[in-house]
Amino acid sequence: MPRSLSVCSRRSYAVQQGGAPSISVFSNEAKQQQRCRAAADIEESRATDYLRDEVATRLCSRLLDINRNFDKVLDFGANACNIARILTLPDPDPDSAKPVSEPLSSKVGHLTCADHNQAMLHRDQNEPFNKDMSLTRHVLQNPETLPFEANSFDLVMSSLSLHWINDLPSVLSQINNVLKPDAPFIAAMSGGDSIFELRGSLQLAEQDRLGGIGTHVSPLADVRDVGNLLTRAGFKLLTVDVDDIIVDYPSTLHLMRDLQAMGESNAALKRTPGPISRDVLLATEAIYKELYGNEDGSIPATFRTIYMIGWKEGANQPKPLERGTGEINIKDILEGGGSYNG
Repeated sequence: MPRSLSVCSRRSYAVQQGGAPSISVFSNEAKQQQRCRAAADIEESRATDYLRDEVATRLCSRLLDINRNFDKVLDFGANACNIARILTLPDPDPDSAKPVSEPLSSKVGHLTCADHNQAMLHRDQNEPFNKDMSLTRHVLQNPETLPFEANSFDLVMSSLSLHWINDLPSVLSQINNVLKPDAPFIAAMSGGDSIFELRGSLQLAEQDRLGGIGTHVSPLADVRDVGNLLTRAGFKLLTVDVDDIIVDYPSTLHLMRDLQAMGESNAALKRTPGPISRDVLLATEAIYKELYGNEDGSIPATFRTIYMIGWKEGANQPKPLERGTGEINIKDILEGGGSYNG
């Protein structure tokens, strides 16, 4: 099945306790079933890991910018331990003027991979990378509860799992709680405009064939909200940026099959029941190719990923000056009443 990846330019943008959320958007039961079916077909599941592996690679590369080692690391929502596999790869920064020869796993003392789905978590437990670093797997009893002691991890990572969380503010607060002071949280999650081509084409096709619009693609968090959520959870020194990864597919059917093999099918509680009709699928294909199709007949799908870094507050962290302590009045400069010679 031919697939190709390309990348758009990066754009930067500057609780309650864990348990059952007060408002649920996704069905945890449906998501569990989807991921179990995906993990059962190991060959196809691994063949569709291209997106998770690419995002995990970009996420792990951010560790190169942090000049410290991490004794205890948590991978929350580990899927098939994609982060662990990427950490063990040699030359993690081959494009640098001074490439790093040691794998990033050399910066990690022990990695705990935690996920709610046992089948997906243990899918690759016999692969060689398991012997290349200190690694344990932990099956979460609740996908939105972290059963770990406070101040116990030097780093928490998460790659392409947070978009299925109902109560994201609570989970982020729990992540902050299990981190040691002045420890980072580094994560990537699917963003609000992900696969917008498929969403729009399906809506237009259903409007034309059925006279109305169903819910076939799960809702996703907007990038504008991520910074506020991290701040609400107590994180400091925030960095949030976005990547668009564009993957070309032969048809919409190939795209949908890959999403199903990834375990990324729609799991919204208010999703339209039953399969999409053949008539709507044919109309979707025609609309998709007309609006977004490539010259070679393939179709692009844009996977938008939000990357975030937040630090748990610590005594030695840099802090902004208190209000009123500055020596220069920026208002005077902007209004022409002052000057500054830097």
